[in-house]
Amino acid sequence: MRDTGVTGVAVRLDTPSGTVTARSGVGDLVTRRPVPKDGYLRLGSTTKTFVATVVLQLVGEKRVSLDQTVEELLPGVVSGAGNDGRTITLRDLLRHTSGLSDYIYDVFPDPGARTYFADRWRSYRPEQLVDLAMRHKPAFPAGTDWAYSNTNYVLAGMIIKKVTGRTWEQQVHDRVLRPLRLRHTDTPGTWPFLPGPHAADHQQFTPDGPMVDTTIPYRPFDSGADGSMTGTARDLNRFFAALASGKLLKPAELAAMRSTVPVSPNSGHPAGTRDGLGLFSTPLSCGGEYLGHGGSGFGYVIRAATSTDGRRTVSVSAHSRAGDPVTAARQEDALRDLIDHALCRTA
Repeated sequence: MRDTGVTGVAVRLDTPSGTVTARSGVGDLVTRRPVPKDGYLRLGSTTKTFVATVVLQLVGEKRVSLDQTVEELLPGVVSGAGNDGRTITLRDLLRHTSGLSDYIYDVFPDPGARTYFADRWRSYRPEQLVDLAMRHKPAFPAGTDWAYSNTNYVLAGMIIKKVTGRTWEQQVHDRVLRPLRLRHTDTPGTWPFLPGPHAADHQQFTPDGPMVDTTIPYRPFDSGADGSMTGTARDLNRFFAALASGKLLKPAELAAMRSTVPVSPNSGHPAGTRDGLGLFSTPLSCGGEYLGHGGSGFGYVIRAATSTDGRRTVSVSAHSRAGDPVTAARQEDALRDLIDHALCRTA
């Protein structure tokens, strides 16, 4: 991965026979310091798996149903421009079959460095983000197709608060982080600074352009239930291992999470990938599949993956993103090969 141009990369693989870690490149282009061991990471959209886990725990407690509509849970919130919360279920939100527009295209319409620096300190309330998405027609009738939309999980976070009276952040801490003793995982909201140690993130906004330090995130997105969490690879592996092995969900709810639909061929996922409720299923070259989720933002990519029994778990963090689509594709291929190699090995 480093040889494809990634400035710094770190990997942690946990198996029954022990832990393997690897680092390559630098953690900062100015000081040239190494990528830190078990440094703090932005988890990005991997946050969605934590949120889906909380929702499914509430399902298991009969406090909410996957077949309830958004209109029942959040009356009047999803409407306008052809959007109809009466036709969208909680299940549709969690597996991205709602058809709702992704608010990200409204808060970052011009993907350049100028917009990043001008607006990176701005933040929105969840209700504001949903309102932005409601300006656009749905991509398809709910339940008939698949399209990834961060708006789905902004709504899921709002539903958690409506059902429990407490924020999704509080519920994640009480139901997941504290029981698993994930002391280095947090829900910082719009707080922009990572704890130390951490690698710096770098975004190349244009092909052949400079690497821009984007360690301060772009706050208009990924600041809520769709992608705001931070943590370490150690904690992330522990979470996915516990989830896959049934320590966080009852069998019926874990089965529901793993009930999948095909993702779009142009979604950027490997061939054969399917989406469940906050959890993707991807074929392994050696047979079988692995479960996981990824996240990305300006200057970073994170992927967490586990064998279906939770016995082998790997997290990969890359701390730069290329502006050239060809180079970006090579980096993504290298990342996928790494995960496949790590999970196909038996030793």
